[in-house]
Amino acid sequence: MTEPARSTPVTQDPEMAAIPTCESVRTVTMTHRFGDLYNPPGLTNHWGAAQAALDVTAVRSLAFPPLAQGEQVSGLCDVMTGILYVGGRYHTGSLEPISLWWQPDTIERSSRAGDLELVSSTIVPFGHTSVAVRLRVRNAGAETVRTEVKLGLRGGVTRNEGPWTFVSPGEFDNEVQVLDGTGAVAFTSRYSGAAMVQGARPLPDRIDPTWIAWDVELAPGAHRELVFAVALGDGLDAAIAHFEASVSDFDALAAQTRREWDAELEAAFTPGNDRFSGHLPRLVTTDESLRRLYHTALITVLFCKRTTPSAFEGPTYITLAPRYWQTATFLWDASLTAMLLAMLDPVVLRRMVEKWMRTDIHRFLATDYLTGRGLGAWYSVNDFAMCRMASEYLRWTGDHAWLDEQVGDETVLEHLVGYATYYRRLVVGEHGLADYGGVWNLLEAVGSYVHEVASLNAANVWCLRFVADLLERRGRDAEATQMRTDAQGIVDRLSELYIPSRGCWNVRHPDGRTQEVGHCYDFGTVLWAISDDLEQHVRDGMVWFLATELQTPTWMRALSLSDPDVTYSVRPDHQWTGAYAAWPAIALTGLYRAGYPELARKWLPGLAKTAEQGPIAQAHFAESAVDPEHGGGARKAPSDLPWINDWACVSGGAYLESILTGPFGVRAGLFGELHAEPHLEPGVRAELHGLRYQGRDFDVRADGATPSA
Repeated sequence: MTEPARSTPVTQDPEMAAIPTCESVRTVTMTHRFGDLYNPPGLTNHWGAAQAALDVTAVRSLAFPPLAQGEQVSGLCDVMTGILYVGGRYHTGSLEPISLWWQPDTIERSSRAGDLELVSSTIVPFGHTSVAVRLRVRNAGAETVRTEVKLGLRGGVTRNEGPWTFVSPGEFDNEVQVLDGTGAVAFTSRYSGAAMVQGARPLPDRIDPTWIAWDVELAPGAHRELVFAVALGDGLDAAIAHFEASVSDFDALAAQTRREWDAELEAAFTPGNDRFSGHLPRLVTTDESLRRLYHTALITVLFCKRTTPSAFEGPTYITLAPRYWQTATFLWDASLTAMLLAMLDPVVLRRMVEKWMRTDIHRFLATDYLTGRGLGAWYSVNDFAMCRMASEYLRWTGDHAWLDEQVGDETVLEHLVGYATYYRRLVVGEHGLADYGGVWNLLEAVGSYVHEVASLNAANVWCLRFVADLLERRGRDAEATQMRTDAQGIVDRLSELYIPSRGCWNVRHPDGRTQEVGHCYDFGTVLWAISDDLEQHVRDGMVWFLATELQTPTWMRALSLSDPDVTYSVRPDHQWTGAYAAWPAIALTGLYRAGYPELARKWLPGLAKTAEQGPIAQAHFAESAVDPEHGGGARKAPSDLPWINDWACVSGGAYLESILTGPFGVRAGLFGELHAEPHLEPGVRAELHGLRYQGRDFDVRADGATPSA
């Protein structure tokens, strides 16, 4: 089988490679067939997204909120369109392998049907609510081939001004009509005025509401091309306009899409750019693994960037894409990538935090960007998430005047005091620790991780100390002292949950019963929050548990295989089958904080292999559960039942924090103190240029941080 053509990156010069391009972040080629556990790649133009199917031409999950192609909720069925049939038969059903690779501007797919080579390129062009696919059919045999090539069409278009929930809305009783002379079929909503146009150029030989088809005759070596597009619009005229723009000149549109993405990537590292309110430091390094992981943190967050005119409060960053919760931003996930957002787009991060300050965060887990309204139920991490996001914003911008601004009924500072002390309402027993509720308030897929958990109680210590620093700076010494006293009390009581013989932590139930739960969230969060409070033997034990029970060569499992709760779920974000996007990142940071930089450095190349699949997914399978992807990285988990994990998750941006605070040892203080104690691998060039901290730029090298020249 002929794979899609791909070139190598233009240069590996460390200075030039510091600015990523579409080509430099291209994935490995991934080859799969029907039945494989695989999550096909998606594309975005920041207005919405579309996802390729495991098919040479089909696309699914097309949505430009408030417009959507739609998903069927019952059974979470794929609503695909542009489904390829060759010679009257569904091509994917032939079990011919399909190879795919991704870069931000395009998805390339290839397969074979007998002597025919099938190669497609897919784009989601900027400024349009459409997706376009160019299919190239080539006769690689010695005899002339005569066959039919057709694409199956499916509708479901709707307009829903929100709030959206788990899957994108759809209407599956659209009115359907063939648009004479256009090679297109129109699907129009009966209820919302939305329209979708699907068709192709050159004009098909046959067309009806369910098919477009061509009769193909190819001599040996000859080829034929067609361009298929799906366009959404507010009304039929708008949908037709987007469709015509998408099929008229594919090469020009693809080139424009690449230029736009390359400009976006360059802007992310450029001071004073017009796309972000900040910028990231450039990583200049000869370490390919370090660079791949760093740049993947960025492209993961950029895949979740939304600038749609329909957004309630302007540009934002959603949590998952391209299939689930397409208009939602979860507090938890955003907090895990808060350092990257505080550097890259601090104005947007601040606006997101203020929106949540006006929302009841003890009732909802996310907000919807179409309406600004809350979604879902309470996540017990929310108070910690708010403090963490505010902390990163304050540390990197130095905007302490923000603390006095009124947001809703209180100043920002008083909101933070409330978040840091909310845990007191949750202390219901005699143990002095907060009870964080049931399975749906915490990890969802681990039935035993409930009530008094080490992670969030350790987070309370960090929140109290963070807010105490702010209060002390304002002369509120008595309150600050009380918070620090309370924090130390939690530290002392947390020791009751640690299991020295195992290196992991118990949970405690309301009746006082304790139960061991070998979960990575305790490892990463406890070390992130209170590593300096732990005795060295505790840190050593925790690292031993990570290395022997959780860590894998290119990823990790979230739950130990020795845990009695392994049969509760197979979801790979929190179970033994794999781990959520950010869990290896906070574990990596935890290794540095525990004093194990060498173990962390040995893990980095494996994590970088996993990053060769594009943006970090909501979950990747542990290699002990599912074979690695081509290239050796931990495979992305599918979005289908029972896995239900999306192709990209914003918290993959957490790897930037792991790299800055780990190998580079950067410590950013709240009040103007920046330090760096790097743990860089000997003989490897690794430098950060243009690290913006409270209005000044710094460079970080092996000898520490110095002001930029």
